[in-house]
Amino acid sequence: MILSRRPDIERFLAKADAAVRAALIYGRDLGVVRDRGHQLAAKTVPNPDDPFDVAILTEVDVADDPPRLEGELAAQSLMGGRRLVRLRLSSEKPAVDKAVAEALERHAKGELNPDAFFLIEAGNLGRDSALRKVGEKQPACATIPCYEDEPGDVARLVKETLARDNVGLNADALALFVARMPKERGVARQEIERLALFLGPGSGTIAAPAQLEDFLGVEPEASLFDAAADAFGGRLAEAQAGLRRAAQEGESGPAAVRAIGMHLGKLRRTLTLAKAGAGLQEAAKASGVFWKQEREFLRQARAWSLEELDRIQPEVLAADKACKTAGSPDRLIAERLALTVAGRARRLGL
Repeated sequence: MILSRRPDIERFLAKADAAVRAALIYGRDLGVVRDRGHQLAAKTVPNPDDPFDVAILTEVDVADDPPRLEGELAAQSLMGGRRLVRLRLSSEKPAVDKAVAEALERHAKGELNPDAFFLIEAGNLGRDSALRKVGEKQPACATIPCYEDEPGDVARLVKETLARDNVGLNADALALFVARMPKERGVARQEIERLALFLGPGSGTIAAPAQLEDFLGVEPEASLFDAAADAFGGRLAEAQAGLRRAAQEGESGPAAVRAIGMHLGKLRRTLTLAKAGAGLQEAAKASGVFWKQEREFLRQARAWSLEELDRIQPEVLAADKACKTAGSPDRLIAERLALTVAGRARRLGL
């Protein structure tokens, strides 16, 4: 069975259904996969590190000794409690995928030790993955796809993690910190823990944006993001200056095109949310817009439309492809794209 809605996932992770013998947690962001795996393991056995009740395997173990997996799933707990077999996969190798799928199917049907729980943590499984197909069709297996965190997910993670150390951020500081967070959950969690140490565990500090300046430092790609914002705001000279400054800082043409594409993506998400009924300011915050750029971003959002963004999207994709061609003048391509975007913005009245 597939669990894709957040309430269903959180309910299952808090208290797994007794009829479920296995869980397949997979996704591109291994940090989210590992987080959910840790939650479920902690609910399954008293001590997830206990070698008597828990067997931890990797794809290397399965590849080197295929029968071992079913042997672990058939074994009884040495201490008389529930047994946990935890398998971590970091790549999708056809032979391993097939072997694990066969073991999962047998275990889900109760052919091995029905009191054992089989927890599989995998990377991004394609639709043709045998393991994913078995997990989705077996009612005794909970299949949980993990997607990249949305800004709201990151904000919740920041607040919950900092609260454990009795520190926090006010609304503006939280928006600033979330906007600068890496997308990978594991790396993001390390940054949050580092911030907690910076604020002083147990101090009760609720930091404002000014208090984060020393912690965050200068963002390496700041010039690129400024240039992208200037282009969509119709300020060609400022956009060109930002691109050239970024080039002096070592940023490449593809990175510049990517920054323009990311700004387009924020505008598209904001306008889509607004079309669905959200307030424009609320939609901008949900799209990860930093509070200091909010006024300018909202000015742009009022001028651009989803139709206009659709017209400029092919230009961005073409520039991205051209930049990645060997020997291409990537910086000139990025500047030409900024000129195109700024020209369109001016025609929209910006």
